[in-house]
Amino acid sequence: MSQYNLVIIGFGGMGEQHTKLLENHPQILVSGICDISPERQKAAKDQGLKVYESYESVLADPTVGLVLIATPNNLHREIAIAALNSQKHVICEKPVTLNAQELEEILAAQAKTGYIFMVHQNRRWDEDFLTIKKIYDTKQLGELYHVEQRVFGSRGIPGDWRKYQAFGGGMLLDWGVHMLDRLLIMIPEKIVSVDCYLSFALKEEVDDGYHVRLQFESGKTAIIEVGTTNLISLPKWYVTFSKGTAIVEDWHLNGHIVSLKYADEHDARPIVAGAGLTKTMAPRNDDSTLTSPLDIVRRDHKEFYSNFIDVIENKAQPFVKNEEVLRVMRLIDASYLSHNIGQRVKFEE
Repeated sequence: MSQYNLVIIGFGGMGEQHTKLLENHPQILVSGICDISPERQKAAKDQGLKVYESYESVLADPTVGLVLIATPNNLHREIAIAALNSQKHVICEKPVTLNAQELEEILAAQAKTGYIFMVHQNRRWDEDFLTIKKIYDTKQLGELYHVEQRVFGSRGIPGDWRKYQAFGGGMLLDWGVHMLDRLLIMIPEKIVSVDCYLSFALKEEVDDGYHVRLQFESGKTAIIEVGTTNLISLPKWYVTFSKGTAIVEDWHLNGHIVSLKYADEHDARPIVAGAGLTKTMAPRNDDSTLTSPLDIVRRDHKEFYSNFIDVIENKAQPFVKNEEVLRVMRLIDASYLSHNIGQRVKFEE
């Protein structure tokens, strides 16, 4: 069994998280890091890791076979292309680039060199997403009508480089890459249109939240929304199907499914609602629906790394395909365009 030395370029929160996840991996040894921060350099040395002064010195080291890029977003393209040209296999943090064109340049370098480039789309392993995807895949509740996916917090934009446009900050790049990615692998359909509104409530250079609405060719619709000024959160997932509704309330996977046992339209009676009557919005009879717990799906996120090695050794196809990531980046480009012109835009697949 081959073993590969990996160096992490950018030893911030995500970079350090990778060292923890890769502890005792049978084929990947984190041998060093590259970071300009003296504090992070010391933390790495305390862990017994070699410290490189520049990414060029990493790429010049013939003992390094793998590079993991966890720098601010604006540096990903430059380092990834240099690493591929230096005959290194590359894992890149997300967002992979600032736009689709930059990713296309990386993929051109990969095609030329033949070395592996894979994006760490780690939130494909989130259990809330996998649980909703299973309901969709198995048609447990019939055909999907509409899906809403949200992440709300109240602490504003992170106080580091993520506040600045030049570094690729903002919530659409920070969270949109995850939420759009998950929608697109769950619903493998052509997208007709994108409608995006970015929030600048905090008066920073970059967006502190967003609301994106997608329409698929089949008529399915989706909303993804992030807010950083919300002291009360809406459900993480709210999904309507032809035979029921599923909800995931929070990170703790509180939620449930409500499914139809039978239609009760003929039994509906008008109710007093505010200053008027409504039959359309009257609640269903108690015995016409069934409430069930969520069937939580669990998978090990660490399989990302093993898949990366299997791809290098021609034993498997990548879990995260570059064409999937490129489609997400094109959707993000379209979302920015929609916000900038103030209207819905067609999405050219």
